[in-house]
Order: sequence, then structure tokens, then C-alpha cells
Amino acid sequence: MSGVDAKLAELGLTLPEVVPPLAAYQPAVQSGVYVYTSGQLPMVEGKLPVTGKVGAEVTAEEAKELARICALNALAAVKSVAGDLDRVARVVKVVGFVASAADFTGQPGVVNGASELLGQVLGDKGVHARSAVGVAVLPLDAPVEVEIQVELTGA
Repeated sequence: MSGVDAKLAELGLTLPEVVPPLAAYQPAVQSGVYVYTSGQLPMVEGKLPVTGKVGAEVTAEEAKELARICALNALAAVKSVAGDLDRVARVVKVVGFVASAADFTGQPGVVNGASELLGQVLGDKGVHARSAVGVAVLPLDAPVEVEIQVELTGA
């Protein structure tokens, strides 16, 4: 078992199957030493566990957990291209989109769910730059969407 796989197991997490694309794109692509994921929704076994706007139908706490799921799905997408998550040299950038009620301003706290998961799983390699953006609506009425960019080692 690889180091990252062992860490996932220690945290009680299982890397899911890669979420199939909803349209004409790939879940992740590699360019040089970088892997870019498409936006990952918090799909669990092919379904969104919750839909709606954060700050209205969805609480910030629920959305933070959904952002964790997005990050786990993003790691699965990275692994599908890289072959092994132990090749991750570092997470470079995380972009989180939060479908927000008009008065909701807690996007950074929601996207912390993704950032914290990456730190727990990858340690110092999970430290990254980040944007957390409030939007009117996301695909399938998802509350959260997360994309990541990682740098791979040469091996």
C-alpha cells in the first residue's frame, strides 16, 4: 500500500471511482508535470447527497463536508492520470465554487473542507494557493464544486 493510500485508510477514507464527466470534458488532464482536474462535484455513488444554495437549503457545515467529498473526488481524478498519488509533489492551487444564497459570505469556510482534507491526506504537500468563489448556481444544483492543480514528481 502506498503512503497516500495508507494515510487515506488511516483516516477511514476510500478513494472513490472517478466521477464520469457530465459533458464534453475529461475529469483530469496532465500537461508536463502538472495535473489539472475539472470541477468536481460532491458525487457519492453517482448521486449528489444534497442540492441547493449554501445559506438557504444547505448549511455552511453541510457544505464544508461536501467540499471534502469534492476534494476526495479530485484526488481520484488525479490518480486516474498520475497512476499513483505518491507522485504528487504538491497541490499547487485549489479553486472552490459555492452556490450561495444572496447574503451568504462564508465561502472561505466552506472551501476549507477541501483544503483541510488535502492537508490531512498529503501533509505539507497539500498546502496550496486557493480561491473561494460564490456563484449563483452550479451544475445539477450542487452546493459546491472544487477543482485542483497538482505538480507531480518525475518518477
